[in-house]
Amino acid sequence: MGDWFEDPAIWERFAFVMFDGKRWGEVPAVIDGMDAILEREGARRIGPGSRVLDSCCGPGRHSLELAKRGCLVTGVDRMESYLEAARESAAADGLTIDFINSDVRDFEDPAAFDLAINLFNSFGYFATREEDSAYLRRLRKSLAPGGTLILDFIGKECAIRDFIEGESFEREGRQVVTSYTVGGPWEYLDNSWAVEEGGQVFERRWRQRLYSAIEIGYALREAGFDGSINYYGSPEGKPYDENAETLLVVARAGA
Repeated sequence: MGDWFEDPAIWERFAFVMFDGKRWGEVPAVIDGMDAILEREGARRIGPGSRVLDSCCGPGRHSLELAKRGCLVTGVDRMESYLEAARESAAADGLTIDFINSDVRDFEDPAAFDLAINLFNSFGYFATREEDSAYLRRLRKSLAPGGTLILDFIGKECAIRDFIEGESFEREGRQVVTSYTVGGPWEYLDNSWAVEEGGQVFERRWRQRLYSAIEIGYALREAGFDGSINYYGSPEGKPYDENAETLLVVARAGA
């Protein structure tokens, strides 16, 4: 049996929730925030000639914006229909982006990138912690000396503070019902999403492993990130404190 994220129906049936107009509209501000963080970190900034790996790129929201700013972008995702949409968007905008259909656990291009990003809560879904660590090692190997990784996901601290058992909402005329269950000593969250459409219900379940800031820092060190590791609470660079919106980790590869 494959992993849950290998099921294309999940991405196709829930795309209207995950990638609605609001999500697309927020991208320029997210990239602006990351660029400001890179400047603060003393890392190579986003701009012409910067080589960027967009890992788990989906339909290419961030890849497209980065390419518009002159970056040399490689987007990697296993969902071919998303990549096809991303290629069409890039062609319509006259952009050249290398979109690669691959499991990110297998992708590695040694020392090829100045910046690697994994955004929009796309980390922690592999079956084991060891697979998470192997993925981080591949990202490290793909960075040039002095390169930077930006990971953006729900930190364990935020998950505990904001936990709800579920919610129901309407999006684009469809009713969505979610439920969440804590697993282990806050080791993971079990997620269930269901959407009703045309009198039928489509439901899928998946699990996200949770990392605190300290835990992901240890994992990054073990993966070979031997430069600075800093933590932010938003793409705009707010502190990772009691008001944090997300856990955004900036990990540097040694020079």
